[in-house]
Amino acid sequence: MTKFRCTVCNYIYDEEKEEVQFSNLPASWTCPVCNSPLKVFVVLKVDLQTSKKSAEKITVSDIIIKQMAEWGVKYVFGIPGTSSLGILEALRNQDHITYFQVRHEQTAAFMASAYGKLTGNISACLTVAGPGATNLTTGLYDAKLDKSPVLALTGQVTRELIGPGSFQEIDQHSFFEPFSVFNQSLMFQDQTTNLVTLAIKNALLKKGVSHISVPNDIQKEVYDTEIMPLEGKITNMAISAPDYLIKKSAKIINSADRPVIIAGFGAMDQGLNLLELAEKISSPIVTTFRGKGVINEDEKLYVGSHGTIGSTAATSLVRKSDLLIVIGSSFSDMTQIPEKKTIQIDIDPLMIGRRYPVEVGLLGNSAEILPELIKNVKKVKRDSYRDEIQDLKNDWENIIEREANDKKSPLRVPYILKVLQEMADPEAIFALDVGENSWWFGRNFPVQNSQKIVFSGHLASMGFGLPAALAAQIEYPEKQVICITGDGGFSMVMADFLTAVKYQLPLTVLLFNNHQLAMIQQEQKIEKYPNWQTELFNCDFAAFAKNCGGIGIKVTESEELTAAIEKALSLNKPVLVDIETDPRRFH
Repeated sequence: MTKFRCTVCNYIYDEEKEEVQFSNLPASWTCPVCNSPLKVFVVLKVDLQTSKKSAEKITVSDIIIKQMAEWGVKYVFGIPGTSSLGILEALRNQDHITYFQVRHEQTAAFMASAYGKLTGNISACLTVAGPGATNLTTGLYDAKLDKSPVLALTGQVTRELIGPGSFQEIDQHSFFEPFSVFNQSLMFQDQTTNLVTLAIKNALLKKGVSHISVPNDIQKEVYDTEIMPLEGKITNMAISAPDYLIKKSAKIINSADRPVIIAGFGAMDQGLNLLELAEKISSPIVTTFRGKGVINEDEKLYVGSHGTIGSTAATSLVRKSDLLIVIGSSFSDMTQIPEKKTIQIDIDPLMIGRRYPVEVGLLGNSAEILPELIKNVKKVKRDSYRDEIQDLKNDWENIIEREANDKKSPLRVPYILKVLQEMADPEAIFALDVGENSWWFGRNFPVQNSQKIVFSGHLASMGFGLPAALAAQIEYPEKQVICITGDGGFSMVMADFLTAVKYQLPLTVLLFNNHQLAMIQQEQKIEKYPNWQTELFNCDFAAFAKNCGGIGIKVTESEELTAAIEKALSLNKPVLVDIETDPRRFH
């Protein structure tokens, strides 16, 4: 029996009980509970009856893996090691979860975080006690801050050695506590299914990191028990705000003259509702960086992102607005949403009024609240406001076009992004690193709502791009996956280009090689410090990619760029395009 879970509201779809087979459903089909698109569904339940082991040899580790598979875990990323060999053996002896070996535990954690951001579902990273566990930290903090569900499994020394101190032992419980929504050690067989299900449940509902430490000896103990189903164990999140608050919000919107809609990551998959609301009240739509792609950026009422990567149109309209309608935004200081009269929609109660008091806080799922809000607001034309929106958008697009036409050498990033925009697939996935490369992408690259972007948001950790591309290509093997990275970020994780080659993941890495930590160079300039220690001594990255068994392409002149990107995107192998770029922003 196959089941599917809606990652927006947790509705569970049972294929056997429906007349229409899930695999044949039309693309327009939506979740019958929260009306989110079909693409948010993930496989939940698989047939776990078959086993490569006889019943008398089933271990605690086998039960851990079976329980994870039952609750929808499809992938485990990690590195084998002494204190996790029992769990590794359980992974080898089953067919429901795929294990991917990486070259550094940080990559494993980044991959799990990226997978959660892309799908709303949970994957796991597995490593050993001590250094393996500590190496996960950066990726797990990224998941914590960007609210991505992740299960971290760590080995531990045998139970009798916990405490006195032994080889590779650290106090893992205390270490994981600051960034976990669930953090426990599995000390007895009878805890197995309870701890695994609680870990996944907490990660999914609280959108964060769950950690289970499993001592080496208990992993191998013989144990068999029934696996817990997800149905009846997890609440549906199709939550809406009270009717009187929706009516109060509509009344405020109806009285506004210059409303602006700001959509964050929490509004993803609600593009049609956002457009309908914007059209009805004649409001521009602005996004946060993580909200890019919620609607096609060529829509007339879309005016760009706000904040440090923001458009002049978005900045002007938000500054002059008399009401902000903010949906699914964390109010990051980088987004720079100002203190104004605000209606805020968010499923996390702690996000409501996070920075300053709001006029109305609508707690619930935007998929539920937006349709009700649309019903209650009045239709308003506002022709002069619409003309102003279009004029400001045209001015911004002219700025972007002028920047993109600069073909000097070393190449300017806006020109590279223009060429990429013309060639990228309409359903491409962009995995962004942190630095000048992502700043330019956020500012200059128009994302379509059929495309996806994934990056390290609140933590803004360099090195995220390549692991995120690995996770994206694993989950979406039929899609074009493009990693946008710099020489600084890529060199932090470059060993895992070998992982792409090993698993034949045909991703494309566009490496903007400016021989600088260019963002830091700019920050030194802003703070009137001399430019110091930002220069990078690089290898030949294209030759490195070839030595790994992939394809390496070097670009130094603008005339070479189009052919290079076209070739990279056409190959069915891991490709790295090393592009010589200028580290200076505007000159």
